[in-house]
Amino acid sequence: MMSGPSYNHTMESPATFLLVGIPGLQSSYLGLAISFSAMYSTALLGNTLIIAVICTDSTLQEPMYVFLCVLAAVDIVMASSVVPKMVSIFSSGDSSISFNACFTQMYFIHTATAVETGLLLAMAFDRYVAICKPLHYKQILKPKLVLGLCVTIISRAVISVTPLSWMLSHLPFCGSNVVFHSYCEHMAVAKLVCADPTPTSLYSLICSSIIVGFDIVFIAASYIFILRAVFSLSSKNAQQKALSTCGSHVGVMCLFYLPGMASIYIAWLWQDVVPMHTQVLLADLYLIIPPTLNPAIYGIRTKQMRERMKMLLTCFLRNGS
Repeated sequence: MMSGPSYNHTMESPATFLLVGIPGLQSSYLGLAISFSAMYSTALLGNTLIIAVICTDSTLQEPMYVFLCVLAAVDIVMASSVVPKMVSIFSSGDSSISFNACFTQMYFIHTATAVETGLLLAMAFDRYVAICKPLHYKQILKPKLVLGLCVTIISRAVISVTPLSWMLSHLPFCGSNVVFHSYCEHMAVAKLVCADPTPTSLYSLICSSIIVGFDIVFIAASYIFILRAVFSLSSKNAQQKALSTCGSHVGVMCLFYLPGMASIYIAWLWQDVVPMHTQVLLADLYLIIPPTLNPAIYGIRTKQMRERMKMLLTCFLRNGS
């Protein structure tokens, strides 16, 4: 008896994919290449400087700086996974990416974003303990707990993302190899399979909604308690300083969460309503804007970090000259 058609992963997979870039904005590619290159250079410099300062200064070993150091490393990975290829597409038209490189890129993007949202929650918790329970800060956030939180956040990301990449990479690709995106975004690649992509797409939607929804709820709860504590302060100057810090933190979180979740739900619910270039830009910006701004928001605005950065740069310039 003849069996139904079976798909061989190695035979059906294309050798390369072609990334379109941002459909409809081809005339703006040079400006986009310059803008993205500038943001990427800023992200690399700022996050590398934060890692160097924290790792070389024994006085910066508080939980906040440990989380900040890990966040800087993740930001470098996240930006480096997409921006160099984007700039290559925008500047030289080199749009080809191999099958394995495409899914490697996809894996690192999703893992980095999942780790980033967990770190933002951990940093919100750190600020909650520091402001609302300052006398118990060291007793609560012990080194073992900080290490455990980092391991848990990374493990959660790996466990949730691995099935997603595996499911999609093992579906048959026997049609077009043109990806209407500027990087190997999951939904854009899923549209090219010859089988039903619903299971992997649904897994992506549910998994990201649960992770981000969980983190946002507890981040919001942390900042509600922080604001209550801030408004109970008698000093207006202290209130303004705390509100300024919290406001900048919430702002950069919004720049990470809103475009990211919007791009996911638009791809599911309103892909025929929202212009394609808007969908792709949203997906691009939430991967590059936070890594660019995080060093300034979480690092330079902190007095101790700012002083250490000045010292490190001064020593570097003196040795260089």
